[in-house]
Amino acid sequence: MGGAVLVAVAAAIGNFLQGWDTATIAGAVLYVKREFKLESEPTIEGLIIAMSLIGATCITTCSGYISDWLGRRPLLIISSVFYFLSGIVMIWSPNVYILLLGRLMDGFGVGLAVTLVPVYISETAPPEIRGLLNTLPQFTGSIGMFLSYCMVFGMSLSTIPNWRLML
Repeated sequence: MGGAVLVAVAAAIGNFLQGWDTATIAGAVLYVKREFKLESEPTIEGLIIAMSLIGATCITTCSGYISDWLGRRPLLIISSVFYFLSGIVMIWSPNVYILLLGRLMDGFGVGLAVTLVPVYISETAPPEIRGLLNTLPQFTGSIGMFLSYCMVFGMSLSTIPNWRLML
């Protein structure tokens, strides 16, 4: 059972990152607007916030079929690759369009993780603790949000908050 718990905790990191992403953009967008001079562009601001959800929605519609074809574990690895690459793209983004691309890639990682993690945990957990372990994704998502808000608050106290590091 210890192995199943370890696998579930490791898998639930994807939901932690989903919570982190959801909360971080709320604080970071204030500084993104300033850097890219988007004060008069509410549509672009909304798109920056929504792009992750757009990516997650798009990938979620086909993730079940693809996971049946490729398997849960390979898609969870692909999800982590999307998370990693999107972080690099967002840190590097020289303009708002590259930032939008990074947010879209982040959404692909989010969509795969939130769809596949509960299924993966259910398939790998012993029946006696399956229900308990399937609460981990929701719990880690909430923890991710909380820690992200703490990080954004702490970084906003600095003289020059860095939205790139937030994302």
